[in-house]
Amino acid sequence: GVALLISLFYKEDTIPQIIQNGISRSSFIRNLALILGGTTYGVVLSGATNRYNYKVHNVKVPIPNLPDAIRSLKIIQISDIHSGSFTSTEAVAKGVAMINALQPDLIFFTGDLVNNEASEMKDYVDVFKQLKATYGVYSTLGNHDYGDYFQWESAAAKQNNLNTLKDIHAQMGWRLMLNENITIDVQGHKLGLIGVENISGSRGFHTYGNLNTALTNLPADTTCNILLSHDPSHWDKEVKLNNPNIQLTLSGHTHGMQFGLDLSWLKWSPVKYIYPQWAGLYKESEQFLYVNRGFGFLGYPGRVGILPEITNIQLG
Repeated sequence: GVALLISLFYKEDTIPQIIQNGISRSSFIRNLALILGGTTYGVVLSGATNRYNYKVHNVKVPIPNLPDAIRSLKIIQISDIHSGSFTSTEAVAKGVAMINALQPDLIFFTGDLVNNEASEMKDYVDVFKQLKATYGVYSTLGNHDYGDYFQWESAAAKQNNLNTLKDIHAQMGWRLMLNENITIDVQGHKLGLIGVENISGSRGFHTYGNLNTALTNLPADTTCNILLSHDPSHWDKEVKLNNPNIQLTLSGHTHGMQFGLDLSWLKWSPVKYIYPQWAGLYKESEQFLYVNRGFGFLGYPGRVGILPEITNIQLG
C-alpha cells in the first residue's frame, strides 16, 4: 500500500536524477516503503507504552471577581476512563495516586466510565474508590455508559446494565449528577455545580440529557457555576447560546483522538476537523470550556503525542 502511494507521486521521469543514477525506481520505492512502514510500526509501539503515562495539565481559568475561597480551590478533572480497555490495575492505581497527591478539594469526572458493560469495572471499583477530595467527587455519564454500542439480549438487560453502572458510581463514593444541580458551600460562598446526562451537538450520538431540567431551582446567588457535560459539542449547541450564567463547562469525549501533536507552541490532531473544541481551554465572551484529553483509551491501546490527562484547574 505504501509502495503504491509513493508510485503515485514519483513517475519514472520525475524521480530525482541522483536517485535514478544510484538505484532503480523499484528499489527506491521498496526501500522508502520499508522505512515508512518501519517508522509507523515504531510509532504504534511507542504509543502503546504511553497508555498509562498520565500527564498533569495545570490550567488557570480566568473567571473575574471570584472570592479568594473559590480561587484557592484545587479542582481536578478526569474523563473517559474506559475501564474495559485497561489491562493493569497497578498502572491505573498509580494514576489515582497522582490525583490524590495533588490534594484536591473537588474532583470532577465527565463521563465514559466503561466501553459498554458495567462489569468492566469489576477490578477497578476498589481502585477508583481511593479518590479523595475535601468537598467530594462528582460525576456524570458519557455516550459509552448507556450501552448503545453493544448487542443486548433485551431492552431490560440494557437498562439493568445502566442501573448497575449508576450503582457503581455510588459504591465508589462518587455523586452522580443526572440532569440536576447542587450548591457546594466553600467558606460561606456558593459554588453551583450542574451535571447533565449525555447531550451531543454532533450527528450519530444520542442525547439523553436535559439542561433546562438540570438548571431547575439553581440559586441566583451562586458565586460561580460549573457544568459537567461529557460531549464538548454541547457547548456550541446550547450552553454558550442561552446560558451565560454557566461560567465554566467541563467536557471530555474526544480523547484528542489519542493521536496528534500536543506541544506548548503547536496543538494538532485530526479530531479538530470533527470537534472544533477538542482539547484544552476555550473561551467565548465570558464563558469557558475545558476539554479533557481522557484518562483511559479506546480502540487503539495507546496514545501517540496526546497523553492521558489529569487536569489541575485553578479558577480566577
